[in-house]
Amino acid sequence: MAAHDHLSLCLCDVIRLLWSLVLPCVYLCVVLSAILAFLMLGVRMWLQRSRSARLAREKALSVAFFHPYCNAGGGGERVLWCAIRALQNRYQDVSIVVYTGDLGVTGEQILEGARQRFNIRMPRPVKFVFLKHRFLVEASLYPHFTLLGQSVGSVFLGWEALTEFVPDVYVDSMGYAFTLPLFRHLGGCRVVSYVHYPTVSTDMLSVVRERDARFNNADYIAGNPLLSAIKMVYYCAFALLYGLAGSCSHMVMVNSSWTLGHILALWRVPNRTAIVYPPCDVHTFLNSPLEEQEEEQGSGRKCHSLVSVAQFRPEKDHRLQIRAFRALLDRRLAGLGRESLRLVLIGGCRNQEDEDRVLMLRGLCQELNVADRVEFKLNVQFEELKKELTGATVGLHTMWNEHFGIGVVECMAAGAVVLAHRSGGPLLDIVVPYEGSPTGFLADDVATYTDAMERILAMTPATRLEIRRNARRSVARFSDQEFEASFLSAIESVMGMVVQ
Repeated sequence: MAAHDHLSLCLCDVIRLLWSLVLPCVYLCVVLSAILAFLMLGVRMWLQRSRSARLAREKALSVAFFHPYCNAGGGGERVLWCAIRALQNRYQDVSIVVYTGDLGVTGEQILEGARQRFNIRMPRPVKFVFLKHRFLVEASLYPHFTLLGQSVGSVFLGWEALTEFVPDVYVDSMGYAFTLPLFRHLGGCRVVSYVHYPTVSTDMLSVVRERDARFNNADYIAGNPLLSAIKMVYYCAFALLYGLAGSCSHMVMVNSSWTLGHILALWRVPNRTAIVYPPCDVHTFLNSPLEEQEEEQGSGRKCHSLVSVAQFRPEKDHRLQIRAFRALLDRRLAGLGRESLRLVLIGGCRNQEDEDRVLMLRGLCQELNVADRVEFKLNVQFEELKKELTGATVGLHTMWNEHFGIGVVECMAAGAVVLAHRSGGPLLDIVVPYEGSPTGFLADDVATYTDAMERILAMTPATRLEIRRNARRSVARFSDQEFEASFLSAIESVMGMVVQ
């Protein structure tokens, strides 16, 4: 009995000791939380005063787009400029602002670049806020834990943007979801997201879980069970935080059925989420004739162009295109020699990293002995892009799980027979039958791409023409006009909140 009482006394002493240690920590947490809440309230009031002063001075509501790389030439930038044009056409008294990190150019040069690359002109002037710390979202700054590093960096870059200009409506048009709570809860803004590609997805989790080596899962991680398990936990935790940040949106727009599925699973705001297909300049291409466009060679043979339109980023997988093209040249094609085929890689280079990647691809062409049949065309203007696409026999696309694929749509509108990756937007939304007839082809590795290219080239011109006609008819749903109508319909409720 005495021993039992002694044990009870010891347990009581331990509990009292633990409580004496925990209680100060609890008090400290409460005090720190109160201080943090007070500071956040003060910051919010300061930012609100800044917005009120600007409204009193300018007497116009403002919509700000967070697009640090707005001077790039990709599909995301085309969405940006079409969205701005739609807003300016609908709301005559709304001021448009773009947060950009393109410090080496002026606002006028950026708008001129949009006109040259996308054939888009703004009805009224656009204001630019130039951010000095864009390097914080560069992937090269974070060799490890890249997603987390870029997301934290985007918060600091978003803070710079918010302190420079407090808008009434904030639109994240590049996928920096972690800026949304900042602008909503500190800036007091209505926030909108246009999601091109989820930062993390269940497909990425499956790549890690299955230990599949890809551009976003290094070989040394895929080959190590422990590192794969750690990365799996990291991705799951990140996905939770990403979902919480994204759920702050008052309105969410996604660019495809594939993206919709992932965003609904992660952000869980179905009543505020809608598909808004990105704008594709299909009408510009529809004027081009659909007759066979092959060029005559001196030998009398036809020349077939296989054209790819994609920024030079690793996920676009230009290596697959080059390897499949080499395999195609190795085959004996009836009536076609090596000199009858050319691969044209058209794309934008955003930075030195992209330029280094192009050098690597050129080296691969030399290694595979196809350099004489592969052309690289970087940062081309729209007229040259149109010329290449309308003269192409095959429009090539190789990105795994491409969120949508504006380049695929442009190829179809221009009259090329599309050969796209069997995944993502091309599989679910674009290269789908039109009135029961095929609109293109899908593949997923070197062998299937080579087989499909050989099959397309072996077709009669009449057979190819029928596929091209089906494809062209099917892409009307991706026009600029359809995008503008869908975009304005989605954002209208948010604009109404601001007006009220």
